[in-house]
Amino acid sequence: MFYNKSKNPFQNYYYNSKELSSIGFKKVGSNVHISKNCTIVGLNNISIGNNVRIDGNVVMIADNSFLSINNFVHIGANSYLSSSGGITIKDFVSISPGVYFFSASDDYNGSGLTGPMVPKELVSVTRSPIILEKHSLIGSGSKILPGVKVGEGVSVAALSVVNKSLDPWSLYGGIPAKKIRSKEKRALELEKKIMNS
Repeated sequence: MFYNKSKNPFQNYYYNSKELSSIGFKKVGSNVHISKNCTIVGLNNISIGNNVRIDGNVVMIADNSFLSINNFVHIGANSYLSSSGGITIKDFVSISPGVYFFSASDDYNGSGLTGPMVPKELVSVTRSPIILEKHSLIGSGSKILPGVKVGEGVSVAALSVVNKSLDPWSLYGGIPAKKIRSKEKRALELEKKIMNS
């Protein structure tokens, strides 16, 4: 028996650029694919470049600030991007499944109430943007906290907690993430092959 592609129930699992450009995003480039079971809040604050894929069950919340996703970016399934302090994801970034980004955090010392349903004047929240520079790679299950800048070419090992900015072209891992070793910069040469084609 031959497989009939037209009856494949998973064939249209992603929205494409054309479909996405008409639903209210601030910007959507070409060759963008977003899984149909993602949760997205604050469409008008989200900019997406070219050649981007966002997989299933990703949650993107940008109702109070910006979420900027540049070119050649992949966001793995079950990731969570809380962008109330702002998140910038630059070119050639790869985010593995189950990564959590928190660009805001409640103050845990008891100086205010907590939770999204409490009036803003009664909460004590720290908001600070997260930046992922070009060619960074975030391993599965990692957590990125407010104010972190992940330097160019950084790789973060799976299940790490990043609470401070990371130096470029290095491998980090652990809780909290610490530098393990330096990395090669061959990705910069390979990038030129794509950009010049």
